[in-house]
Amino acid sequence: MIEGKTVLAVIPARGGSKGIPRKNIRMLAGKPLIAWTIEEAKKSKYIDRLILSSEDEEIIKVAKEWGCEVPFIRPIELAQDDTPGIEPVLHAMSMLPGYDYVVLLQPTSPLRTVEDIDGCIETCVFSKVPSCVSATEVDQHPCWMYSITAEGFLSPLIKQDNEVYRRQDLPSVYILNGAVYIAYTRELQQNRSFLSHSTKAYVMVREDSLDIDDNIDLKICEIVIAKRNG
Repeated sequence: MIEGKTVLAVIPARGGSKGIPRKNIRMLAGKPLIAWTIEEAKKSKYIDRLILSSEDEEIIKVAKEWGCEVPFIRPIELAQDDTPGIEPVLHAMSMLPGYDYVVLLQPTSPLRTVEDIDGCIETCVFSKVPSCVSATEVDQHPCWMYSITAEGFLSPLIKQDNEVYRRQDLPSVYILNGAVYIAYTRELQQNRSFLSHSTKAYVMVREDSLDIDDNIDLKICEIVIAKRNG
């Protein structure tokens, strides 16, 4: 609870991942991938209830072993390749009504910390905005990105009057890193999105923003964890 408001946290984890089979329970530095998110979320001083949304029996079993509540089984029609990411969250809110805020924690962001989770919650609540999402500064600046025409010529994505040669002369640009999303439940039910013109950003460092999409990401993540453990 924060400022007298209740907080529900949802970890969505379906069984049909394509890039890495059984991704959400693949071992990462001695623990299932999903366990990294569960452990950090359980440290939060604001989350009142942490739940898993999944249709997969094995994922449900692993989540329970790591102390995550599973109050329902997600309908299979909400666990398809083309299911919009917001749908499992809206479904969880319908199954567990009455919370003031909902937090989405994707298990593919194992390096996000409880400080990031609580910092994003605080930013949303204390700023009195309907939603807040985590972001990180981009590594490759879009001002240096191009498309290629049918004739094979480079065409800049962002048109500039003067070409910039030094990175420090470019404006900072950020990308959503998928680690933490929070919204006022009433607003989310109405807008069906965490993003609007009133969404505030919570900036995370790049090292904590790694999103697990393929086996290379897993290897990089293991290197980062090993470095941290010294």
